[in-house]
Amino acid sequence: MQKVHAYLNKEYPRFLEELKEYVSIASISAQDDKKQISKCAEWLVAHIKKIGLQVKLFKTKGNPIVVATTRGITKPPLKAISPLSRGRKEKNRRHFLVYGHYDVQPPEPLELWRTSPFKPTVKNGKLFARGASDNKGQNFAHIKAIEAYIKTGTPLPCDLTFIIEGEEEVGSKNLSEFLRKNEKMLSASGVVISDTAMPELETPAITYALRGIAAMEITMRGPDRDLHSGMYGGSLENPAHALAALLATLRDKKTGKILVDGFYDGVTELSRREREELHFGAQDSESYREFLGVKCLFGEKGYSHLEHTTTRPTIEINGITSGYQGKGSKTIVPSVASAKITMRLVPHQKPKNVLMAVRKHLEKNCPETVEMKIESGHGAPPFLFEPTNTLVAAARRAAERVWEKQPRLIREGGSIPIVNDFRDILGLSSLLAGLALPDDNAHSPNEKFELANFKRGMAFSAELWMELSSATPIV
Repeated sequence: MQKVHAYLNKEYPRFLEELKEYVSIASISAQDDKKQISKCAEWLVAHIKKIGLQVKLFKTKGNPIVVATTRGITKPPLKAISPLSRGRKEKNRRHFLVYGHYDVQPPEPLELWRTSPFKPTVKNGKLFARGASDNKGQNFAHIKAIEAYIKTGTPLPCDLTFIIEGEEEVGSKNLSEFLRKNEKMLSASGVVISDTAMPELETPAITYALRGIAAMEITMRGPDRDLHSGMYGGSLENPAHALAALLATLRDKKTGKILVDGFYDGVTELSRREREELHFGAQDSESYREFLGVKCLFGEKGYSHLEHTTTRPTIEINGITSGYQGKGSKTIVPSVASAKITMRLVPHQKPKNVLMAVRKHLEKNCPETVEMKIESGHGAPPFLFEPTNTLVAAARRAAERVWEKQPRLIREGGSIPIVNDFRDILGLSSLLAGLALPDDNAHSPNEKFELANFKRGMAFSAELWMELSSATPIV
């Protein structure tokens, strides 16, 4: 292992330049830019092939999936029928999947970026670029760790297959079908995912719960065209007014409680142990308020800001559009108003049931003066497991060697849609060991990745395979 860590340290300047090249590609799945998406996937394939892994680009109905394997690379060459031949398995040799995504969020609003989102900039030990933290920097750390094994001739203690998709930010639309079609090839002992966060720079973490998500878009139509507000205003419903009033019925403005019948079905309270673990060493509410830059915090009464963001369900308005948006004023009654909303769901809530409950609430409260259309978007169930399995134990040992302290067990407010499919389709447990920080601005302007975590992430990955290769199999 000394050779592996020495290689990681020596080659770090090159690794950073390669990461900058990776994040400079504007692989925005929500905007469906096929040219940039393909460019990024092909860049990954070429880079991984140069390292020495067997790699293939799998086409889907949407964006391509990059699949690379280490099988056979630390042993004498074997005749392979396909680029991803399973090879000859050693007795009791473990195989793990490593999941990541190369697609990124849209960078807008561009005027809030201090540097160009796709011209990576290093400043004060941080790499600023869209996708630097979510998720290119994190999955690249695992790739570089394997490069160190290969280039130093250090035998890998287990086999790995990387699955790096291009649709995570739009709900992993086609990955489920890929898993079903390739179940035999993807037979493994578990999945490692670095797409979550750490509480702070010096405190590693393992995530044992994620919130789910359910999305929808509401469109309200009034007149068949925009109308002069002086000539016609007051004689008909303004769709923007109607939409604002309808959205206001979703939540109690004083208590923060969601007012949709059936919304909380299945939601359970934390145990005392879970609550103590959640709050141990956590940021206090005043520091959190200052970090957010708000006058005061708001949330469901009776819960802390940590519980609001990790263990309680929410309804959020992600965007509202209506009328004239340009410079100056245009005195109209708009014809159309629309809003995008998402619900973050906690364990035991079901996206289908929540979407149905919210739809019924909106239909019940929609005024007769406008026409409303509701379109359901992507969804994913919450994820929860008991953090006592052998994958977690192995990761804790590896993390402690790198950070020199025990990682915290945390819940996280974000969603990774595919983790439930790894469990339900392939029967695999997932290990969520993230390298991001709360202030990395994922999905926001000025996204960054701490280069200290890039370095430690590579070292952690190198140590992790040693630990996982000898861990007791999960039944």
